[in-house]
Amino acid sequence: MTTALDAPPRTVITGIGIVAPNGMNTADYWDAVLSGRSGIRRISRFDPSGYSAQIAGEIPEYDPSAYLPGRLLPQTDRMTRLALIAADQAFADSGADPASMPPFACGAVTSASGGGFEFGQKELEALWSKGGQYVSAYQSFAWFYPVNTGQISIRHGLRGPGSAIVAEGAGGLDAVSKARRHLRAGTSLMVTGGVDGSLSPWSWLCILRSGRISTSADPDSAFLPFDRRAAGSVVGEGGAILIMESAEDARSRGAERDYGEVVGYAATFDPRPGSGRPPGLRRAVELALVDARLTAADIDVVFADASGDPELDRVEAETIATVFGPRGVPVSVPKSTTGRLLGGGAPLDLATALLAMRDSVVPPIANLESPAHEDLIDLVRDTPREKAIGTALILARGQGGYNSALIVRKTA
Repeated sequence: MTTALDAPPRTVITGIGIVAPNGMNTADYWDAVLSGRSGIRRISRFDPSGYSAQIAGEIPEYDPSAYLPGRLLPQTDRMTRLALIAADQAFADSGADPASMPPFACGAVTSASGGGFEFGQKELEALWSKGGQYVSAYQSFAWFYPVNTGQISIRHGLRGPGSAIVAEGAGGLDAVSKARRHLRAGTSLMVTGGVDGSLSPWSWLCILRSGRISTSADPDSAFLPFDRRAAGSVVGEGGAILIMESAEDARSRGAERDYGEVVGYAATFDPRPGSGRPPGLRRAVELALVDARLTAADIDVVFADASGDPELDRVEAETIATVFGPRGVPVSVPKSTTGRLLGGGAPLDLATALLAMRDSVVPPIANLESPAHEDLIDLVRDTPREKAIGTALILARGQGGYNSALIVRKTA
């Protein structure tokens, strides 16, 4: 039997920074989600008319010099700038100052999956126009993976653990879990979460090859998770960066608040197609509950992965109903207003869950007119649902078979 003396150190989230298609800061994003205001629109960053899909969750053009020092702009691409902006917001929100902490006390683990395509696109354009060496595009693509973690670490003087997680849509929760492991091992503060971005011609072509992207030309009907009209996903850019600390260290430095405690996590991998074995999502949920020392009855809301693919949504609905009972827990899909943000999507869902706990409200699913699987899951639709939330479960799946589940609990 585990006693309080045996329990691992508690880990809490003390800062949130958000950059999303419908809000370039936490307050604007949260207002948009509660009102159902979407950031899904026709792509404007390049001409999408020659592609089968032309809709994305695109962050409107902005002046990066209004957020970041001019010296950083020539060194960074769009995805990295967005990540740096979110990290600045998160540090400001937490009140933490790495410069006042011991050397190696702070680190960073973030997720991404698609942003390197844009950097590679520019390298290819340089290759075509200037006769550069062919190898440069491959070198730049390999270089991108740790770029968000590295640039955030450099900007904020983080000399502790650092790494990047690449597991498509599930990677953001994996990054948070890895950050938790570092905190439990003695690191005082970790920057975690993820910001992604892949809206460039090269990346768009690769994304469309998945066969799961909605080809609707109507922004209001392109992405309809858990709807009978659902016909695929919409990809977006953005995400959330979080400041995560050991509860003891946060209290010692006089942190003004914490949004919640990460108490449970698990990751699984789907079996080979055609094997006859069930998907791994249910096992991820059950293992996360074990890690949190909770039961299904303790969960107050589920933030679903919600792919927009009818078959994948059916699997998720059946999983939720099996674990919690038919219509046993409210289900929300805040990404219905942003699209699926690849490595940034799950961290944004986690941030949304923390805000929902703070304000005792479950955000609604946008544009849900013909709900599917209503016999299985209690979809929150039309308007926000007032509800005291003590615990929340966030689900995430990545293309290729990744499944992750994470549980957060409101602190007293």
